[in-house]
Amino acid sequence: MCRNIKTLFNFEPPATDEEIRSASLQFVRKLSGFNSPSKLNQEAFQRAVEDVASAARVLIDSLVTTADPRDREIEAERARAKSANRFGTQPYRPLEADA
Repeated sequence: MCRNIKTLFNFEPPATDEEIRSASLQFVRKLSGFNSPSKLNQEAFQRAVEDVASAARVLIDSLVTTADPRDREIEAERARAKSANRFGTQPYRPLEADA
């Protein structure tokens, strides 16, 4: 459920508000146990997402580093290589039904 929560600090270009909101949504989903809240809980759920996104933006904007910013394309390629190594590189092929 939290696969979309990724490191957002020290990238060039910097994290967008949409990326922060997506990570916040996943975090609130994990905490609440709801993928989609009921109508009764929807207001509290959305407020929590906005509060977490606001806190995350403050955090990311406040952090300081002397390291060079990471390149998104290089990090994405590393993630693809790690995934291919972990799960193999064979494309998914459904089993054929017996005739």
